[in-house]
Amino acid sequence: MQRTERTGPDPARLVIDRAFVRDSAVRGGRLLVETVMVPSLLLYGGIMTLGKIWGLAAVLCWCAFTVGLRLHHSARVPRTLLLAVGMLVGRTTIALALSSVYVFLLQPIAGSLFMAVLFLGSAAIGRPITMHLARDFIALPQALFHDRLARRMFTQVCVLWGVSRLIDAAMSVGFLRLGLGAGLLSRGLLSSTLTVASIAVCTAWGWSRIRRMPNFTIATS
Repeated sequence: MQRTERTGPDPARLVIDRAFVRDSAVRGGRLLVETVMVPSLLLYGGIMTLGKIWGLAAVLCWCAFTVGLRLHHSARVPRTLLLAVGMLVGRTTIALALSSVYVFLLQPIAGSLFMAVLFLGSAAIGRPITMHLARDFIALPQALFHDRLARRMFTQVCVLWGVSRLIDAAMSVGFLRLGLGAGLLSRGLLSSTLTVASIAVCTAWGWSRIRRMPNFTIATS
């Protein structure tokens, strides 16, 4: 099958920067470990051994260590890391001030519920937020925004992610009812695993739908 040369950009071509997607996945995974998994496990270990105050203090020390290590190896600290660490420091400080670890765990649950409402709400009104978020990873042709099958795919991905956030919130509340230790382990391990699995499912579903669309071709850069 012969390929025809094009003199201009193809308006119905999806351009996926594989290197950018790979680097974004690595950065996201590292951020998840640094700001969710390790702090939760440190707090769990502190509560089980020295007490909740020392556990919360260990989380603050970890935040300082993480940012300091990034500054040592690079002059620039990613804004996403600063935002995540800032939120982590904020809720840890409040938990210390109130001497309550529940504050540390309730904020992520509220965040998951907010994300569920945002994604499911945007899908319900026919303006899926995933369509705009996808622009950070692939070059979307303008025709895609007016394609019925494409909008359906973005809506489906929106629903998948929204439902995963509801599951995350319900799971966190359920384990928290079993005790602080169970709640911390759920947040540090199960919620992180669910997040990674949800990203994989949403990506696989969206990719499979796009490949079946007759009006678009996919190119990698």
